[in-house]
Amino acid sequence: MFGEDEAGRHLTRMLGEAAIDISRCVIDPAVASIVKTRVVARTQQLCRIDREAARHAYALDAAAGIGKLLEAAVAAADAVIISDYAKGVVTQPLIDQLLSLASARGTLVAVDPKPARHLNLRGAGLLTPNRHEALELAGLPEPGPGEIYPLADVCRRIHAAFAPKWLVITLGADGMAVSRDGEVAHQLATEAREIFDVCGAGDTVIASLTAALASGADAVEAASLANLAAGVVVAKMGTATATAQEILHARQTDR
Repeated sequence: MFGEDEAGRHLTRMLGEAAIDISRCVIDPAVASIVKTRVVARTQQLCRIDREAARHAYALDAAAGIGKLLEAAVAAADAVIISDYAKGVVTQPLIDQLLSLASARGTLVAVDPKPARHLNLRGAGLLTPNRHEALELAGLPEPGPGEIYPLADVCRRIHAAFAPKWLVITLGADGMAVSRDGEVAHQLATEAREIFDVCGAGDTVIASLTAALASGADAVEAASLANLAAGVVVAKMGTATATAQEILHARQTDR
C-alpha cells in the first residue's frame, strides 16, 4: 500500500521501469507513502528516520475489494511471502485470509515475522526469523556474555508454537540453520566474505528460499541458495539485490 503523494509517484515510476506489475497494489490517496531515510557516514549506517502515518492507516484488510484482490493474486502465485515490517499492513485477518486461500490450493506460505506483533502464524509452511526474532518467537531471553545460543531449544519451542514445515533461522556471522519438526536438520556457514551493509539481507533470504522451494528444491538446497544470495547482497552498500549471474559467480568462487 502507498499513497498518491510524491513518494508514491516515484515508487510507481521505479516499478514501471523495472517492468513490475502494480495492478494489484493498493493505492490510497488518504495515506502517506512510507519513506525511510538512512543516515550513513563512511559506509556505516548511523540511524534510520521513518516518515509514516499511524499503523492502522495501512491495514490492508480494511481496503475495499481486498478479498477478491488477494484471491486472484494467490490463484496466480506459486508461493506467497508475508514479510512483516510492523508498519500496519500485515494484520491477523490478512494472515488468516492468505493462509486459508493458500491452503485450499496447496500453496506454500512463507513468513518473515515480527514477534513483537504477537500474530498467530500457525499454518505457514516456512518461517525465516533472524537470531533475535527466533529467540522472541521461542519466548527465550538473549544469551548472556559467553553463553551459547540455544539453537536446539529455540527450534523446539517455535515448532511447538507454530508448527511450520520448515524453520530457517539466519544467524548473522554464524550462517544459517535449517530446522524441521523442531529439530536442527542442517547448519550452513556464512557465505559473506565482506559485509558493508546488511539492509535487505532478510528479504533476500526469504525470497530466495521461497523461490527455490516453490521450484522443487529441498530445504537444504534452498537454504544454500539463499545463503549465497545473502552473501552477495551484504557485500554491497545500501539496500541491494542479487542477480542470478552474481549468485552463480559466488557459487563458482565458493568451489
